[in-house]
This record gives sequence, structure tokens and C-alpha cells, in this order.
Amino acid sequence: MTDPHSAVYEAHFTRTPFQFLSGSGWKRLVAFRVDSTGVLLGGAPARHAAQTAFVPWEDITSMVLWQQHTAGQSINCIGVHRREGAPELPGPNRDMTPAQAQRTAPHIEYELLRASRPISLWRLDPERLQTAVDAFAPNVSILVYDPSHLR
Repeated sequence: MTDPHSAVYEAHFTRTPFQFLSGSGWKRLVAFRVDSTGVLLGGAPARHAAQTAFVPWEDITSMVLWQQHTAGQSINCIGVHRREGAPELPGPNRDMTPAQAQRTAPHIEYELLRASRPISLWRLDPERLQTAVDAFAPNVSILVYDPSHLR
């Protein structure tokens, strides 16, 4: 658990019975973390170890909050713009082709989509996120993509 007065920002997935049945047990799984070394994008609870990706600050040009539209309600997402040539990241969107990405989130750049995670089964605290980014990478901006302005 992180010190609530520390600049480190860490969010955990809500525990669910599926997590226990998938072999993860009842341990707290990190969904998202910002610290002095960079940003950790947690994998989905059922594939947490295989999909978790760490992105060092030197590879991050900005962080982006955006929405993925679905047939029901929109899903809030967070991702990182990375420098050109940064190593591939594991994750749920790693094998997505540009055509699939265009159908899934036409308003989001392909590489950003591949370096994003849904904010699902955990909560984002925008103020704590801003505090952490300001403390550890003041040159990295947090962008909010408003889909209504992108269509």
C-alpha cells in the first residue's frame, strides 16, 4: 500500500470472485501506478501478469484520458503517448491491427490505443494523478481527448 501523503499514485482492481477462480487468488492487483521510474499499466485481472506493462518516463511524451464508445455506455481509458522507437508493450491491445483499431476507436491514434487500458474495476483520481505526474515528470502533460470535438 502506498503512503497517502506520497506523490506515488497507485490504484488497485476491485477484487471479484472471477479473480479468485482465474488463479490470481485474493491478492490486490495493481491496475495503474505512477512513481519516480514511470507508469505501470496493469493487465486485465484474468491475465494480469501477461498483460501488465511498465513504461519508463524517458519513453513517455504525454498521458491521455479518452473514451471508447461501445453499443452501451462509453468506457473511460488511460494511455500513454510514447516516443518513436519505444519497445513494444504487452497488453490487451497488443495484437490489434490498424484496421481493428480504426473500428474500435477511430478517434484514437493506433499506438495510443495499443498503450492504453480501460478504467474498469478501478477508479482514477485525477488530482492524485496530476500530483504524481507533476512530482516525477513535470515535462509530461496529461491530455483529455473529448470525443465530441474529434468527430
